Amino acid sequence: MTGFEQQTESTNKGIYRRFIKRPIDFCLSLFALIILSPVIIVVALLVRVKLGHPVIFKQKRPGLNEKIFTMYKFRTMTDKKDQNGQLLPDSERLTKFGKMLRSTSLDELPELFNILKGDMSIVGPRPLLVEYLERYNACQKRRHEVRPGLTGNAQVSGRNALTWEEKFNLDVDYVDHIRFLRDIRIILMTVKKVIMREGIHSTQSDTMEYFTGNH
Repeated sequence: MTGFEQQTESTNKGIYRRFIKRPIDFCLSLFALIILSPVIIVVALLVRVKLGHPVIFKQKRPGLNEKIFTMYKFRTMTDKKDQNGQLLPDSERLTKFGKMLRSTSLDELPELFNILKGDMSIVGPRPLLVEYLERYNACQKRRHEVRPGLTGNAQVSGRNALTWEEKFNLDVDYVDHIRFLRDIRIILMTVKKVIMREGIHSTQSDTMEYFTGNH
């Protein structure tokens, strides 16, 4: 590839990233919310019956440029506590119904509202815990140069079956190579992963282990 071709490709990526990606996210998330509204209502009712109140799980997450926002998901765990009033481990609070929501990614549907608001994108690095911010190295922090996504490069490359280092490398690779056709490919691969239920769990537990930092 010549220098001119490289410059042209870089310009095209910049235009898509700055001017096209967000309008596409808005239109697709609005369309999805309208089409999937019956599913969202049914899931909300089932969560209320099986897991109780609140139906929506809210948590602060870092987004674009590490700006903190409130992410929405359907609740998948109970509030069961031990004799000291402390919440039981995730594995003990995650019910069979909750596991089904996670394996089908139905618990992620409320994030469409985050995309509509501009907190998130359809494709991008997954939003992680705020407490992780101080544990990233300089390269890993670059995952916050773009909006976090409903799905992303790491999710279609292994999801929770990947190590943290592998996930972060895939996130940064996405930041460096954002393209329209790549986003379409990730969306299509996500549909396949959800249908096949691949990479839902880590190799050690039902939920992804906490990131403790770089050692």
